[in-house]
Amino acid sequence: MALGAFGDLERSYFDLRWHLDPVAATLAGLTAYDDRFGRYSPPALAPHLAALKSLALAVEDTDVGGLETEINCTALLNDMRVTIWQFEQDRPQAKNPGFWLTHLFSGLHGLLRRSDRGAAQNAAAMAGRLEDVAALLDDARLSLTEPVRMFAETALQMCPGGVVLIRDIRVLYAAGPAGERVAAAAERAGAALAAFEHDLDRWAESGGEHFALGEDGFNFLLHYQHALRDTAPELWRYGLRLTEEILADLTSRAERMGAGSDWAALAERLRGDHPAAEELVGAYAREMERAKTFVAERGLAPIPAVPLDVIATPEFMRPLIPFAAYDSPGPYAADPRGLFYVTVPDPALPAATRERVLRDHSRHELAATSLHEGYPGHHLQLVLAQGNPSETRKNVYTPLTLEGWALYCEEMMADQGFYASEEERFFQRVHLLWRAVRIVLDVGLHTRGMGFEEAVTQMVDVVHMERANAEAEVTRYCASPGYQICYGVGRRELLRLRDDFRAARGSAFTLRGFHDAVLMYGGLPVSLMRWGMGLGE
Repeated sequence: MALGAFGDLERSYFDLRWHLDPVAATLAGLTAYDDRFGRYSPPALAPHLAALKSLALAVEDTDVGGLETEINCTALLNDMRVTIWQFEQDRPQAKNPGFWLTHLFSGLHGLLRRSDRGAAQNAAAMAGRLEDVAALLDDARLSLTEPVRMFAETALQMCPGGVVLIRDIRVLYAAGPAGERVAAAAERAGAALAAFEHDLDRWAESGGEHFALGEDGFNFLLHYQHALRDTAPELWRYGLRLTEEILADLTSRAERMGAGSDWAALAERLRGDHPAAEELVGAYAREMERAKTFVAERGLAPIPAVPLDVIATPEFMRPLIPFAAYDSPGPYAADPRGLFYVTVPDPALPAATRERVLRDHSRHELAATSLHEGYPGHHLQLVLAQGNPSETRKNVYTPLTLEGWALYCEEMMADQGFYASEEERFFQRVHLLWRAVRIVLDVGLHTRGMGFEEAVTQMVDVVHMERANAEAEVTRYCASPGYQICYGVGRRELLRLRDDFRAARGSAFTLRGFHDAVLMYGGLPVSLMRWGMGLGE
């Protein structure tokens, strides 16, 4: 009886969630909401938020019975609380034009990447969404009452990619069902986007400067989104300690590799060894396959049947993905496949610019990046989660677990002997330094008054990142409070959990057993995994 009651509430929550965010439904592989966008103006949000609050009260009062259902209930309730808080307190819909453009472009791309692209139902949905673009952007104008200048500038940088996306849709759907309707809708959508750019220009001139979330809001995310007991000051201190630890390790490694104590000079020299532009996608594909084979042969984790394709980043996505990124299939996708995008430098760029891009794809960095994004990292974890019988574990996650797992895997694979050279192991530690500094900047920017330029300088001086890349990184950190801590802190939580799991299992401990125990929880917070494993809360 109790389990059935929770199941009813669970279904009600996801039905409400898909109505609130039709694009999320599309990305999950559902088709019933494909012809529309969400609405996030105050009048449109009010009934959704009221329904969410009512549902959260019902979940709080439900007697769910067994431990595993109690864990799912806790995760679901916290997801509701975070959603309500984001729209009522953080309010990206009022401050960040990129919130709206991300929704727009993701909604179109979600239909475009489908295996049934161009079929009658898909074409009709694409036409419907394109016809809804002007209304969506009108909703954005009504809602963006406190635009932040920095966020408006970022949104302006997104627009050229959107223009290319709409152009590509028009071409790709021209000969299929609803081709004329799609073409006409694409024309109007393009005009609406061009008009919205004028608003972005205005907000980039007159928008506010305040982006920081504040310590109370940051701690709310730590507690409810990530289920951490730490507060912002504690994570600040942890980030500083981890940064010092990794810097010392990098210096020691550089000395052992005959490069003296200047680890940054060693990294700069090694980055000169990279694949040619035309070899880049193939180089990543080979590393993905090598990592997959290693995981399978060592029995480190189950290998999902869903394929992972390595492809060049589509033109419209290049402004958003300057390097590389993973795109997971949805749990309900009819023909699921993961995509790993690799941004190949445009041949039209000057030779020096192309070389700067290629230096971010050093041969010695490919291994860590590939396993992080593919096997046993994001692709393996997310696809296994999407096959979980629990609707909550299919769809609810914290980035602390997702990013923490992928970073944990970089280190675990080193311990298992995956890296083929000392140079590859060196870059795994360089990547860890980057994630340690992210903790400091995330907490600093949003709770300690750290300014944009101070954060950029830290990235340049400590991580030795090029200033243009550092500025792009910090801009993203300003817009996504509580996310950048997830890599390093999530790794820490998983390593602690493994230590406790090992102590509890004693001689029966196996690494595969630990990984299986973690992966059964999908992307739920590590503290909930700990509860389920009987290792304390």
